[in-house]
Amino acid sequence: MSAEFVFAFLDCEFGGLDVDLHDLTEVGLILTDARLEEQAEAQWRVRARPERITKEAAAIFGYDEALWAEAPPLRQVLEAIVAMLPKDRKVVPAGQNVRMDVLFLERAFRKCDIPYPFDYHVLDLATLYYSWSLVAGEPARAISLRQAATTAGLLGKDGVAHRALEDARLTLECFRHYIARLAPREPAELPEIPPAS
Repeated sequence: MSAEFVFAFLDCEFGGLDVDLHDLTEVGLILTDARLEEQAEAQWRVRARPERITKEAAAIFGYDEALWAEAPPLRQVLEAIVAMLPKDRKVVPAGQNVRMDVLFLERAFRKCDIPYPFDYHVLDLATLYYSWSLVAGEPARAISLRQAATTAGLLGKDGVAHRALEDARLTLECFRHYIARLAPREPAELPEIPPAS
């Protein structure tokens, strides 16, 4: 990977999974160079409308209406993200199922009429983890952050934190783990999967 790239390991929390119905509620971001050496990190709560946060999502990321009422508005968070990113490099979003984060971020930047600051490429842990599972001959039972981190031995007893910065960090650690274990060899034989009945 060329030195002209940096990676933004990011994780967002949202009020639900529909970009048109739910608000962005939290962003965690870790910038790395092309060799995954950390350069900077930050996390923001984003002021969100309670009616655009489902009960299920609120339980997952620990929503507290009083706490989020004090959070900065969306525009302020996006401006802080832009200020953090290097201006002389392509910033590639990286994460677990990062296209979902990108969908919410693209919509947020468009809504605030701020140019989208990230490159159009993405790096996704799910793809890396699945590739590793083929090479290692250990079929992936799921392609979630929890599964990738558990398989790597990176999860503590409390599991996935579901806070944006903690999830971004866990994703980065998973990237480092699996990249270090990929080797130039043929994919291992996988057990045959019986046909669906």
